[in-house]
Amino acid sequence: MKITIAGTGYVGLSNAVLLAQHNEVTALDIIQEKVDLINNKKSPIQDDEIERFLVEKELNLKATTDQKEALSSAEYVIISTPTNYEPESGYFDTSTVETVIENTMKYNSDAVMIIKSTIPVGFTEEMRKRYETDRIIFSPEFLREGQALYDNLYPSRIIVGEKSERAEVFANLLAEGAIKEDIPILFTHSTEAEAIKLFANTYLAMRVSFFNELDTYTEVEGLNTKQIVEGVSLDPRIGNHYNNPSFGYGGYCLPKDTKQLRANFEGIPNDIISAIVDSNSTRMTHVANQIMNRGPKVVGIYRLTMKTDSDNFRQSAIQGVIERLPEGVEIVIYEPSLEEETFDGYRVINQFDTFASEAEVIVANRLSDELDRVKEKVYTRDLYSRD
Repeated sequence: MKITIAGTGYVGLSNAVLLAQHNEVTALDIIQEKVDLINNKKSPIQDDEIERFLVEKELNLKATTDQKEALSSAEYVIISTPTNYEPESGYFDTSTVETVIENTMKYNSDAVMIIKSTIPVGFTEEMRKRYETDRIIFSPEFLREGQALYDNLYPSRIIVGEKSERAEVFANLLAEGAIKEDIPILFTHSTEAEAIKLFANTYLAMRVSFFNELDTYTEVEGLNTKQIVEGVSLDPRIGNHYNNPSFGYGGYCLPKDTKQLRANFEGIPNDIISAIVDSNSTRMTHVANQIMNRGPKVVGIYRLTMKTDSDNFRQSAIQGVIERLPEGVEIVIYEPSLEEETFDGYRVINQFDTFASEAEVIVANRLSDELDRVKEKVYTRDLYSRD
C-alpha cells in the first residue's frame, strides 16, 4: 500500500520504518535537514533499532517536504505531528494535526487519515464534523523514546479507534511489520481510543509518582529505599518494573498527557488525576531542597536527557529541578550532545573532568559509570540505572 507518515519524530519515524518493510512509505516533514538524513539512511533521532533498520533492511522509504507529492496518492495518511500542551488554554495545541488534515483533504479525496498524535478526548469526532468527513480515525501509540521501533516490533497491543474493514486493514499492516506474533488487537470508537491513551499514560505517571513519594519518605526518614522498593515490588500484583525512583516523570508524553486528562476532567469529580500532576511538582521541589541542604555554591547538572538511552531534553525532570534552585547558586551543565556553550542561560561544559572539578554537587537523575570516581559529589535517587 501507499502510506504517508506526516511527522518524523519517535512515533512517525518508527511507524515509517515498520511499515516500509512491506509497503511504499513516504515520510513527510517540514524540516529539510531531517528529510535529507532519512533519505541518506540516517536517523534524525536516537533509536538503535531505527538506525539499524535504515542501514541493514530493504525499506521502501523516502522522505520529502513536498506536501502535494506526499499526500496526493496515499491510501493511508498517518498523522504523527507534535501536539504540545498549552498551559494558557489547558489543552493540546492541535494546529499541526489540523494542518495535515486540511492538506490531505485538499490533495486527496480518498485517503484514510490515522491520527497517532496525542490529542484531547473528543478531538477526532470534532474534526470529522468540522471537515464533514468520516475518513479520520484515531489510533493511539504506546512507545518509549529511544526504543520506539522496538516497541512497534514487539507491541503490547494495537488499538484502532473504529470498527470497520479499513480499521482492520490498518491494524493488520501494523501487525504484518511486527516480529511479535499473536498481538492483542482492539477496535473501539475513536473517542474511547483517545481516552485509553490518556488514561494509560496517566496511570504510568501515577506509578512513577508513587515510587518517588516512597523514596521521598525513605530519604527524609533515613531508611533503605532499595529494600523497601524490592519488598513492595515482590507482590505480583505490583511487579518489579517501572519502580526506579527519579526526579519526576518527564519527557514528551507524561507531563502533557496528565495535564490534558486533568483538563478533560473539568466539572467531573476527581482527586487522583489532579494529585498526579501536583505530585510531580512536589517531587522536584523536594529534590531541589535536598541539593541545597548540602550548601553548594556551584551545582553541576549531569545530563539534561529525560532518561537513559534518550536524546530528548523536552520536559526532562532535571530541568524542573534546575528551575527550583535558588538564585545566587551557579549552575553548570555537562551535556556532551550539546554543541552550544550555554543552555537556557547556564554554562555548558563538555569536558567531564573540568565539569567534575568545578561542581561541588553533581546532580544526576540517572547514574553512569563515569560518575563512579566522583561519587562522593553525586546526588541521585537512582537505584537501578534504568528507566
